[in-house]
Amino acid sequence: MQISRWILSAAAAAMLALGVGSVGAAEKIKIGTEGAYPPFNTITPDGKVEGFDIDIANALCAQMKVECEIVTQDWDGIIPALQAKKFDAIIASMSITEERKKQVAFTHKYYTTPLALVALKDADIASTEPASLAGKTVGAQASTTQANYAQDVYAKAGAEAKLYPTQEEAVTDLLNGRLDAVISDKFVLVDWMKKASDGCCKLVGDVKGTETEAGIAVRLEDTALRDRLNAAIDAIVADGTYEKIQSKYFDFDIY
Repeated sequence: MQISRWILSAAAAAMLALGVGSVGAAEKIKIGTEGAYPPFNTITPDGKVEGFDIDIANALCAQMKVECEIVTQDWDGIIPALQAKKFDAIIASMSITEERKKQVAFTHKYYTTPLALVALKDADIASTEPASLAGKTVGAQASTTQANYAQDVYAKAGAEAKLYPTQEEAVTDLLNGRLDAVISDKFVLVDWMKKASDGCCKLVGDVKGTETEAGIAVRLEDTALRDRLNAAIDAIVADGTYEKIQSKYFDFDIY
């Protein structure tokens, strides 16, 4: 009996040393993000990844008492990379949609946003209604809910929908006069208008009926991790950590 106990104890110690035992202080969770969607996630000139999504990711890891490693990934490959186990979860302002639910499991929301439309100042675009965009060129980031809206609604009303690999490329073309308007997450556009638009443009308004919730995506089978993340979201909202992070980026409630 003593020999058996010694063998079991030694095996358990070896497993812990290799990091394959029960959850402990050495546990690491890899978080995938894009790095091209300010103020939510962006890469600084010195290579640091920062933004609202990153602060939320670090707060959730601290709440779960795990190490948090941030991994950047191009947006159009971010779900395949999750499925290929390049990382364990996506925290990248991903809207919860029925189509995506077929590929990943989502936590509950960590913020809510409508889409909005920004146009050149001298563009005769008076509203976000489809008829107002007829004959105009509207940019959006590919593989997003705003790209779907640009193609499924604006293009069908007579606009040209032009899609880009990143949000930054879309607003750069708007700034340079190669687009008439850009449709995107309202909070992203508001931040860009304040910091980098050079006064080129006007915020036309919210796009009616497009409010969506952003959630954290995990692999379909990783329900235990999803549940831990849900509990951590609830905890940082309850203890004021979420509000503290939010106030760094926004002067209004996005939850």
